[in-house]
Amino acid sequence: MRRMRGLAVRGAVLAAVAAGVVPARAEGTAGARGTAVAVADLSYHGFAVLHGGRADVRLTPRNHGPGDVPDATVRLRWSVPLAAGAQRLPAGCARTGRQEVVCGTGALPADGPGEEIALRVRLRGRPAEMTMDVDTVWGGGAVDRNRSNDRQRVLVLDTGDAYFF
Repeated sequence: MRRMRGLAVRGAVLAAVAAGVVPARAEGTAGARGTAVAVADLSYHGFAVLHGGRADVRLTPRNHGPGDVPDATVRLRWSVPLAAGAQRLPAGCARTGRQEVVCGTGALPADGPGEEIALRVRLRGRPAEMTMDVDTVWGGGAVDRNRSNDRQRVLVLDTGDAYFF
């Protein structure tokens, strides 16, 4: 009886793998109910421009896999406070503090880029320079064992030049 049940479970697992419905999982990592947890590796690449108290940022999220991510959240934090009042932010982005904005990435397929996120914020005053930190706040429930490539700090000078990260 035990052997029959074992064969049935193995057959179900093989069928699921063949159908592609089992997520990539962290070896030895299980969720609260013992289910497999997806593994992904998120990163962000783009550029920032500072000119006259305005910061323009464009970045593209990327998932290096091996599992898909249904959605993630990236945080942008500036060393200078954002200007008071409403900021015009793209859909999916929200101001969450004096110096930060978070944006949803949307779905990130394994080994593929997401949609570009482009935003412009007004900073308090006209700083000659600023730093901008970019990092993942939420990875869609996936385990990211390489957090070094989804955390970056960029120094941006008020030159109107693009500083890439």
